[in-house]
Amino acid sequence: MNSEQIKNSLNISPAIRVGVLGFGGLGQAAAKVVAGKQEMILVAAADQKGYAYAADGLNTEASIATYQSQGSVGYLEPIGTLTNQSIQDLIEIAQVDGYFLALPNLPNDFIPNVAKEFIKSGWRGVLVDAIKRTTAVEQLLAMKEELQAAGITYMTGCGATPGLLTAAAALAAQSYAEIHQVEITFGVGIANWEAYRATVREDIGHMPGYTVETARAMTDAEVEALLDKTNGVLTLTNMEHADDVMLEVAGIVGRDRVTVGGVVDTRNPKKPLSTNVKVTGRTFEGKISTHTFTLGDETSMAANVCGPAFGYLKAGRQLHQRGIYGIFTAAEIMPQFVR
Repeated sequence: MNSEQIKNSLNISPAIRVGVLGFGGLGQAAAKVVAGKQEMILVAAADQKGYAYAADGLNTEASIATYQSQGSVGYLEPIGTLTNQSIQDLIEIAQVDGYFLALPNLPNDFIPNVAKEFIKSGWRGVLVDAIKRTTAVEQLLAMKEELQAAGITYMTGCGATPGLLTAAAALAAQSYAEIHQVEITFGVGIANWEAYRATVREDIGHMPGYTVETARAMTDAEVEALLDKTNGVLTLTNMEHADDVMLEVAGIVGRDRVTVGGVVDTRNPKKPLSTNVKVTGRTFEGKISTHTFTLGDETSMAANVCGPAFGYLKAGRQLHQRGIYGIFTAAEIMPQFVR
């Protein structure tokens, strides 16, 4: 039985054509995730210097090897293109159903500005991001009518946190008549911080004495010096994290009752602590209780971000096919498991 017959036997629709914008550590992990899916096919990838597009699917290993050896998928022969406006150029020529924006949100308006490029282009489809900051998500939420008019279904805050843990909090809240507190604690282990430069800089931006702007301006040497001082560990508390606005918009709990913090070890792949969300509330009987949802320690940051992102992309695709456009968060829509 060939792959087409298998898909027909499983009643699977034609594979969703996926593009990944940003091809650093997270983008490469996203490409690997899609490679193992029957329901999705990676047809496009873009980075700062170029893009690669193949209607019948990109070779994931070749794309990653080219990026790592030459610094851009634009060098991928014979389908790569070098350009200083890779996203705009790719949008114009590629037939893509949905894009995962594996892009650094530095500064906070970067991804909202990318969304505006899609709106101006006339492209219609699904966009998914895994951005973290409240202010960035608020900018996107303000674009609801523009996205609706453009025929774009945008899924925001759809990684691990915000994302998977936000959805878990929304589900756990169903047991309660009133939510008192949502507390998200994460542990991330990275064997080599250089593979996730943008993510680490975003985390540094949450530390006392740093801002998004100062973190973005840091050289690799300055980041290394900071990590030397902390033994490679970043401890983050009371972060500006979009879980708060997402749970508030969904009507679950006010943002003042949502806290997010965690520990990032940039020199050890083992998580320094378990990632979990705790939802405390009052039941209709008047009892106070706490639900806890904990991620397995063996699941990596990349797995917990990319898996949900594509689950939300599939959910967004279903909405889009029904003519439902605009912007949605991980607290409003359940992700769909991607085979």
